[in-house]
Amino acid sequence: MPQNEHIELHRKRHGRQLNYHEKKRKREGRLPHKMADKAKKLRGLRAKLYNKKRHSEKVQMRKTIKMHEERRTKKKETDVVPDGAVPTYLLDREGQSRAKVLCNMVKQKRKEKAGKWDVPLPKVRGVGEAEVFKVVRTGKSKRKAWKRMVTKVTYVGEGFTRKPPKFERFIRPMALRFRKAHVTHPELKATFCLPMIGVKKNPSSPMYTSLGVITKGTIIEVNISELGLVTQGGKVIWGKYAQVTNHPENDGCINAVLLV
Repeated sequence: MPQNEHIELHRKRHGRQLNYHEKKRKREGRLPHKMADKAKKLRGLRAKLYNKKRHSEKVQMRKTIKMHEERRTKKKETDVVPDGAVPTYLLDREGQSRAKVLCNMVKQKRKEKAGKWDVPLPKVRGVGEAEVFKVVRTGKSKRKAWKRMVTKVTYVGEGFTRKPPKFERFIRPMALRFRKAHVTHPELKATFCLPMIGVKKNPSSPMYTSLGVITKGTIIEVNISELGLVTQGGKVIWGKYAQVTNHPENDGCINAVLLV
């Protein structure tokens, strides 16, 4: 079990407090008053930013409510006069307009499709080269500083062999090479220790991706064949992507969330 999940474990064993739902309901009831008090007390730039944020939230909420209302309603088109005679079975329909509803449904589906592939951590702090690479001075001369040692966790493939020291530009220490990751399935709410296949993308730099450097927010590919997930055609799913959610060099392990 990861170190930070002791609260979830206690809740699973002993359940919540008896008055948990009542307290939660009251807390949610107090929230608008707290937000109003905060809006009154803020001054200057903070007040502008807070009010702008609240305004965008309210606009989005109104749009959603309106969209749901329009989906259920049928409007009559009184202005449109059909050319020629209307068949008897169409007389009672009175030219209902469903174009707006269809448009809203298409927009909603697009949003759902875009949200399906959202990563758990959309924004991560960029990691500079000074933080990742440490200068290694070689030889008797103090000027020779062309080598770099990687100070973050890395992944190298199965058949990896180092170059001869004379030609090696980047040194990836053995202690910081990882082969497995703790991957959490968001729908199953379970964590599995799975072997890694490769590093798909490190958002900080393409060079980190090619070197296999793993930092917070990195997309890695893991082997999930042992989970037994299958496609609609009955084939076993072998590899899937996951995003790293912790700082592996600090924790000594890689924690990631599967992108389903």
